[in-house]
Amino acid sequence: MDSIQKVKSIGLWIFIIPFVAVNTCLILITQFHGLFPNPAHVIHNTFPYFDGGASISRTARVFPTYLVFKPAMIFTAFLLIKYWIYNKKIISSINKNHKNIRLFVFFGISSAIFLILHSIFLGVKFDNDFYKLFRRVILLSFIIFEIAAQFYLVRTIYSLKRKIFSYLNSGILKVKLILVSLLIIVAIISIPLISMPGNTHLKHALEWDYFLGVIFFYFLTFLMWKKRKA
Repeated sequence: MDSIQKVKSIGLWIFIIPFVAVNTCLILITQFHGLFPNPAHVIHNTFPYFDGGASISRTARVFPTYLVFKPAMIFTAFLLIKYWIYNKKIISSINKNHKNIRLFVFFGISSAIFLILHSIFLGVKFDNDFYKLFRRVILLSFIIFEIAAQFYLVRTIYSLKRKIFSYLNSGILKVKLILVSLLIIVAIISIPLISMPGNTHLKHALEWDYFLGVIFFYFLTFLMWKKRKA
């Protein structure tokens, strides 16, 4: 199936682009302080995956890091839309009436739209409570819709794995299922933590590690589908 090769390629880029972009922003803001016109924007001595010294938005919303982050995230969103469309083609070629097709396509494309909106509004400041709530809702919606899309896609592939066994690495599919399950569990457990004041460093570390888990799903896509035999 030609769509499988496209999904493999797109999945790899969905992992690489945001990973490189976010960590480039981190390196710039912690190591290349001379690039930042406002000294208050720089960050010292942190590796937020462990110590939670800064949030992702803190590293990416100022000049010049937003010049890296925003285009990368918008392009990633474009790739996400293509990813979900090609997955629809794969599943439809096996069972065009599968009940989960509309679900993972809806949640997947919606999550991409929310990512675009989040990227556009990141760093745009208005002293308005409704606007602040709007930005939080966009980010939260992206996370919820993204995890929902991943869940329904894995569930769909599992239901059809006997029909597409020759195309699949079943071990990687199991890893995908474990990853999505962990992301859902962590999200549920984290709701009380996020809603309470304090624990800032823990929240930031959780954000960085959760981001890594979300995009790792797409790297597993690259590994899960077998290469087409000549």
